[in-house]
Amino acid sequence: MRAVDIIQKKKEGRAHTKEEIDFLIKGLMDGTVEDYQMSSWLMAVYFQGLNEDETVYMTEAFINSGEILDFSDISNTVADKHSTGGVGDKVTIVLIPLLAALGVKCAKLSGRGLGYTGGTVDKLESIPNFKCQLKDEDFRSQIKTIGAAISAQTPNLTPADGKIYALRDVTATVDNKSLICASVVSKKIASGANIIVLDVKYGSGAFIKTKEEARSLADLMIKIGAKLNRKIEAVISSMEQPLGTHIGNSLEIIESIEFLKGNHNKDLYEIVLEIAGRTLILANIAKDFNEAKNLIDEALKSGTALQKLKEIIEAQGGNSDCTENYSLFNVGKNKVEIKAQNEGYVSKLDALNIAKACKLLGAGRDKKSDSIDFGAGCILNKKTGDKVQKDELLCILYFNDVKKDRINEAVQYAQKAFEYSVSKPEIQSVLYK
Repeated sequence: MRAVDIIQKKKEGRAHTKEEIDFLIKGLMDGTVEDYQMSSWLMAVYFQGLNEDETVYMTEAFINSGEILDFSDISNTVADKHSTGGVGDKVTIVLIPLLAALGVKCAKLSGRGLGYTGGTVDKLESIPNFKCQLKDEDFRSQIKTIGAAISAQTPNLTPADGKIYALRDVTATVDNKSLICASVVSKKIASGANIIVLDVKYGSGAFIKTKEEARSLADLMIKIGAKLNRKIEAVISSMEQPLGTHIGNSLEIIESIEFLKGNHNKDLYEIVLEIAGRTLILANIAKDFNEAKNLIDEALKSGTALQKLKEIIEAQGGNSDCTENYSLFNVGKNKVEIKAQNEGYVSKLDALNIAKACKLLGAGRDKKSDSIDFGAGCILNKKTGDKVQKDELLCILYFNDVKKDRINEAVQYAQKAFEYSVSKPEIQSVLYK
């Protein structure tokens, strides 16, 4: 078997066998298949696609390329969730302590932010002394003792996916449905969860732009999971405007803490309720959605969810005093107020423009090696559908040491993010399906 023959076969649009996919992935790992050969094959896949069987083969090859975690000795129901990413998406930070407080064991492996979407690891590391690089034994122990742990993915899990993603990132082959599916599903299965809920986002602030594309990707991930004996459910949600009101690493942790204190934004609550509710039903803790909602609301009202977040922070070396004293966060020492240029209603709040503004101020990165400013970001005072007067405050940009031209550009993006109308726009639910 030769890599060049496999490349030729896919270039002609023909389907691969399991043996051919395994040959490519193993060859990439042991050096017998060159990076440039894999890049060529990825481009052929981008144009010709993979069928469901090929996607299953690739997902399995990713899983088998590294370590596979097993929590069956701890619980027969271990949950994980995955989001395809969005602006202001702090669902994990709220969801994991909430579920753990309700008796669901949660093994959450998260990543860093790249591009415009923030990473959960970056957000958590804005908590003083919080450690996301957990050893396997510490990860397992924490799940057993307090019910939840959130760790950066170790290089031992699906290492082939890591190598291939690095190639996809520099060869413009990221946005292929089958490659995305294999990447996401392999990581979730290798990380040991048997209850998996996906948040597939679409819109200006998401990687996927249309609800139809999001539905298609969600359907494929559910099918591939089923073929690999994992029950996967998916929530499809809008990312046309940022989720919640705080965007930026420290700011999103602050909003998450406020959420767990009962002060929550409607759209963030809607998504957390949906994902948490589905997880509780899958874990046989709630018999239906109404019972799940009552459990969730009580955990928020009683403070048990907030207490669980404090336990997670303390277990991972962080200072849980930050849940009461927000001055412990390095929120930007400088700020610029963005005010309404017109009177009327906010008809659109473009998530991508807000993300671009925050990234210019230091909240995001282009390469994984880039450093970020935990304190940079934005707090929204108005969202789509809100009435505004001319010169009324729309949002505040926060930053530390940034060049003046970048600040000016960020201000322009923030102003451009808001559009106005004379009549109140119809407000769509953040949940599509």
